[in-house]
Amino acid sequence: MKLLFPTFPLLLLFISSTTAQSPAASPAPPGPTNVTAILEKAGQFTTFIRLLQNTKVADQINTQLNNSNQGGLTIFAPTDSSFSNLKPGMLNSFSDQQKVELIQFHVLPTVFSPSQFQTASNPLRTQAGGSQGSFPLNVTTSGNQVNITTGVTNATVANTIYTDSQLAVYQVDQVLLPLSFFTTPAPAPAPSKPKKAARSADSQSGSDDTPADSSGAIFLSKKTVHITAFVMLVLATFP
Repeated sequence: MKLLFPTFPLLLLFISSTTAQSPAASPAPPGPTNVTAILEKAGQFTTFIRLLQNTKVADQINTQLNNSNQGGLTIFAPTDSSFSNLKPGMLNSFSDQQKVELIQFHVLPTVFSPSQFQTASNPLRTQAGGSQGSFPLNVTTSGNQVNITTGVTNATVANTIYTDSQLAVYQVDQVLLPLSFFTTPAPAPAPSKPKKAARSADSQSGSDDTPADSSGAIFLSKKTVHITAFVMLVLATFP
C-alpha cells in the first residue's frame, strides 16, 4: 500500500500530458452555399427571394454551386424598391415561363469580379438564353461604376453583396427586363396563292365546235363569197 501513493501523482501527470498533446478538434465544415440565405442576410431583397423560390431557380442555383463539377455564377439582385418602380401590374402580367426567364436573366453562368466587367465581351450570356437574340445583356464601365443595358432597362451595379470563388452577388438599382418581353414577333408571311392550272390541250387548240383561229375562218368565208360573186358575174356577161 505504501508503494501506491508515490506512483499516483505520476499517473495523473502522465494523463495530463497525454491530453495536452492530443490534436484539437477541427472546426465544423461550412454549410452548403444558399443564395436565398445570402440575400436574406443582406436584407431588402424580399421580392427577388420570393421569385427565386417560386420559380425554383434558387434550387437550381444552389445545386450548381454545391456541385464541384459545375462552374461559378454571377447574380444581379434587384432591391425591393427596384420592383416597386415597375409599372403597376407588370410583374403579375408575366406568365410563369416569363417569370422563370426573368430570374434566369439576372444570372450569368460565370463568376465576374468587378474588374472583370471592364474586359467582358458583350453581349453577356445569361441563363435565360444565348448571348444573341431575345436576351441581350450588355455591360459598360466608367471608372469603378458598372452599367447594365438590356434594350429596355438601364441599370447600375450599386453594391457587392457577396463574393467567393464560385459566386458573386451584386445589388442592382433596376429590374433587368428582357427585350423579348416587349417586342412583337414579326407576322408570318401570308401563304402564296396557288398557281393556275395549265390549260388543257383541248382548250389550247380549241373545241370541235370552235375553230382554233376564228379570225382566219372569217377571212376565208369572205374570200369564198367574193369568188362566187365574180364567177356569177362572168357567166351573166357571156351567155
